[in-house]
Amino acid sequence: MKSISKTIYLKLLLFGILLIFFNSAKAQKIIQGLFYYDHSPVSIEINEGKISQITRLEDVPEDFSDLYIAPGFIDNQVNGFAGVTFALGSGKLTLDGVKKATKVLWEYGVTTYLPTLTTNSHEYLLKNLAILAEAKNDPDLYGSIAGFHMEGPYINPADGYRGAHPREHVRLPDWDEFMEYYEASGKNILQITVAPEMEGALDFITKCRDKNINVALGHHNASAEVVFAAIDRGANIATHLGNGAANMINRHRNPFWPQLADDRFNISIICDGFHLRPEEINVFYKVKGVEKTIITSDVTSYGSLPPGNYFTAEGDSIKITEEGMLWNVIQGGLYGSASPLIKGVGHIIKVTGCSLADAVQMASTNPARLYGLNDRGTLQPGKRADLVIFSLDDFEVKIKETWVEGELVYENN
Repeated sequence: MKSISKTIYLKLLLFGILLIFFNSAKAQKIIQGLFYYDHSPVSIEINEGKISQITRLEDVPEDFSDLYIAPGFIDNQVNGFAGVTFALGSGKLTLDGVKKATKVLWEYGVTTYLPTLTTNSHEYLLKNLAILAEAKNDPDLYGSIAGFHMEGPYINPADGYRGAHPREHVRLPDWDEFMEYYEASGKNILQITVAPEMEGALDFITKCRDKNINVALGHHNASAEVVFAAIDRGANIATHLGNGAANMINRHRNPFWPQLADDRFNISIICDGFHLRPEEINVFYKVKGVEKTIITSDVTSYGSLPPGNYFTAEGDSIKITEEGMLWNVIQGGLYGSASPLIKGVGHIIKVTGCSLADAVQMASTNPARLYGLNDRGTLQPGKRADLVIFSLDDFEVKIKETWVEGELVYENN
């Protein structure tokens, strides 16, 4: 009897040791490459979804000699991706659709993003916010959805400033209505874009900031006095500066100068090579600097789709060119963006001459700071292991691996 008990005990002990070893091996992961900030070879140890240690190396294995490691990219304006739209058109959003879009975004190095809902009907926005709130908590997505960005419906209804937002759904700021959206979102609206010159907008901005909701100025034609008043009230970022404005504006009195002039104010810019001229990006970057600039994509559901001809839900004919431009065939202008955030990372280096470290700061560190995502945005022990491994060839970022909360979610062999 004693012999049997001893045998069982030894087997259980051996099983326990093997289990501990297996769990330890599973939890601990090591990746190597060139540290994005100074290009030095490093080894990064991951434990339980977090960075536990960063070790400088004398050299790096040959397979990783031209691969950089950076914090995962954070996109604050994603209208849709991979054929999935979050608010535009009449498409029916589903939880599976959100999961699909998120997982394809991982392939392009985006580890955190803000699904963006543009101007639409009250019922449509309520419904989609509820679906997105469910997706935010889905364990399969590892916390990649940080919260939501509402771009509208409280914008300027005038042609040009309204952009592609449907006029019939543009309306004045309504705090009670917005609180319905806020509750439907699970209190996860991190940013709202408004036109500050609209009736009631300044008081609306104050109420948003009292709830720690970031207020962006966009799709507006506010005077300098109104822009400065909005910033005094707490507005802190411009939505895709240089876009969402009429083609013909006053050379002195326009919405761009005051937003650039106020040092308290951040800007987001679309750097896909189509929405802004190189000289515009250069000027915006030189005025605001690395600390106050965020690269955004403003990408639509056409992101990641192959070049070709498409029809929108409304029947409009559009085309994705070989270069990645999303073109309105009938009207002869941009229909939006089809380029992921990594296009902007490479392009801003090309046109401004900034370093890779600066580009990553504008695509990762700055948005993490703005939205209070203190667990990500940099490579430091204790931070979430949201990492991208990539090459940079002729200003083109090519993703090799994407890690989200310590899990390898994408690998390009």
